[in-house]
Amino acid sequence: MGNRFKTKAALAVTILLLVWSAVLIPGCHETPPSLFSDQPATKATSVEQEAVQIIQQALVDPDAVARVNAIEVVGTTGRADLMPGVQRLLHDQVVPVRYAAALAVGDVQYAPAQQALYPLLQDGNSNVIIAASYAMGRLGATQYLEVIRKALESRDQEVRANAAFLVGKIKDRGALRMLKRAEEDKYSSDKVKLQCLQARAMLGDEDVLQRLWAIAYSANADDRMVGVQGIGALGTRRARDILVTKLDDPVLEVRLAAAGQLGVLRDPSGKPEVLEVFQKNLTGTMDRTAAERVNVLAALAIGNIGTADLTKYLPQLLGNESKYVRIAAAKAVFQTKTR
Repeated sequence: MGNRFKTKAALAVTILLLVWSAVLIPGCHETPPSLFSDQPATKATSVEQEAVQIIQQALVDPDAVARVNAIEVVGTTGRADLMPGVQRLLHDQVVPVRYAAALAVGDVQYAPAQQALYPLLQDGNSNVIIAASYAMGRLGATQYLEVIRKALESRDQEVRANAAFLVGKIKDRGALRMLKRAEEDKYSSDKVKLQCLQARAMLGDEDVLQRLWAIAYSANADDRMVGVQGIGALGTRRARDILVTKLDDPVLEVRLAAAGQLGVLRDPSGKPEVLEVFQKNLTGTMDRTAAERVNVLAALAIGNIGTADLTKYLPQLLGNESKYVRIAAAKAVFQTKTR
């Protein structure tokens, strides 16, 4: 991840966590941006049209991180109308872009791209293979999901972490023992162990709560971000109660992350933390990198909470100088439209 957020949270090739816009994903080497890549999108006649333009622009951005983030937006918000642009990226030269594009095909269950997945099932990178297998499984060819389970035993730690993430996504509770075994394996990297914890949370395994609670209260703010996300993925009443306590964290980014996760759980308790960013202009004295990170988290939290007193700030974020903030704001626009 970028700057001080480059931590154990960068779990694998393209597991996009809370600060995904600031991530320089392993293997995702940036191409020098065009002269116009950091300019705000042309003003559209409506907020949604502007958001669409921003994502369309990001899908063809020279910066691979921007392409990955835009793909994630399309996949997680189910925007089938933008999937033709994602489908073209199944054959991108950058591994994380191909990986993310395959995940989006699966997330949206975009059948027109199924034929384009077949070459990826024999891709030179194993991470892409398991992403394509996930997509095939979501499209009905469930025999391919076994590829993901087997990848949990890979010697490649990056592949193993990504496989754990995908096991969580497909809600494969039958793989809980395998996740526990991978987590306890002394040869597993921190990336693998953390992603196994997250996957277990995604599968509703309440046994992980104590571990995630400890991470959410560690001395390192980056680790606390990881813990907050994992607790949010668990989604139980007890998890929600812990997230509420993180609204008092001394670090603004952690508070915003907690607000966003509570929003996913349909709890608007974190609204004041998000409103404070705009009402008190908290980014006004920050350097560009810090302001970008805060604005991204604020945008993601707005999308998850979705109340009118927050969404009124989305046009402002859509016009931000940072393309990463604009992408996050576009995601929030799509999320609030479906509420």
